[in-house]
Amino acid sequence: MNHPGFFDIAGPFSLQEIAAATQSEVRGGTDVAALKLKGMQPLSEASPSDLSFFDNRKYLSQLLETKAGACLVSAKFADRVPAGTVPIVARAPYPAFARALALFYPGAMRSKAGAAGEQERISPSAVLEEGVEVEPGAVIGPEARIGRGTRIAAGAVVGYRVTIGRDCYVGPLVSVVHALVGDRVILHAGVRIGQDGFGFAMGAQGHLKVPQVGRVIIQDDVEIGANSTIDRGALKDTIIGEGTKIDNLVQIGHNVVIGRHCVIVGQVGIAGSAELGDYVVMGGQAGLVGHIKVGQGAQLAGGSHAKNDVPAGAVMAGTPARPFKEWAREVAALRRLARRPGSNPDDGAGDS
Repeated sequence: MNHPGFFDIAGPFSLQEIAAATQSEVRGGTDVAALKLKGMQPLSEASPSDLSFFDNRKYLSQLLETKAGACLVSAKFADRVPAGTVPIVARAPYPAFARALALFYPGAMRSKAGAAGEQERISPSAVLEEGVEVEPGAVIGPEARIGRGTRIAAGAVVGYRVTIGRDCYVGPLVSVVHALVGDRVILHAGVRIGQDGFGFAMGAQGHLKVPQVGRVIIQDDVEIGANSTIDRGALKDTIIGEGTKIDNLVQIGHNVVIGRHCVIVGQVGIAGSAELGDYVVMGGQAGLVGHIKVGQGAQLAGGSHAKNDVPAGAVMAGTPARPFKEWAREVAALRRLARRPGSNPDDGAGDS
């Protein structure tokens, strides 16, 4: 099924209109400023009818190859925009991106969730296949679709246009919005799927909220533990791969991509736009900073925190995370140092 999306898009808008809304300047003259664009996409996915933006040097290669019709960019990088893409020069591209999203998606700040009326628990436009069980107090929103054999437990909310596959379990007080969920997925009590990602353009005058217009995609056979949270993407999708198992109290930020059959243990935090390959294991209270990649089969020990890319198959520990054997040698060396005579502040050394 071709999903219709969760947000209505305004426009198209001319480059001049976009520049005015984003406090930016179009490079290329009057004729170029009249060009109209229909939507917004990341650099790697944009077409000539789309606006994109560039504000992180890690994505310079994507800027050089983008097919976007126009790109919000700082003056420093305006000359790096490829032929066929119009630079829209902004003093601060990320706040400009936030304003552009608000222009194209004016309803993104107040997304739809529940049923149509005060007395309706299941919207008349929702489609439930035979054998779906909806327990007391659950709410099914407009145009939601739920597959046969799925149970929606008491107090759960399935939002506007959410799709949930077959033989799933959506536990008590779970909320699922802006999400497409596969078959045989288990969402334990209190799970939150599809809420805003933590996106703000920080500034001395305050913090400008960045509308979050992406989705969450949860593939087949995923299990997510109680009170874990998965934010929807800002522009791209947050994706949880097939067969991945996520423990309780895990936070997954916007635009994160998790591969197949990963294991994410309790209290892990994964910051926005991080990517995990297949079969990655993260121990309890481990963490990843944003925009890094963890290779297939890598393991991060409990309490470790990676700030750089992790190679495939690596076993990492510590903060910042480093190869496990290196970390273990450091711990052993510190232990030996602490046992040397005079190194213990309580051994009386130096007393008069």
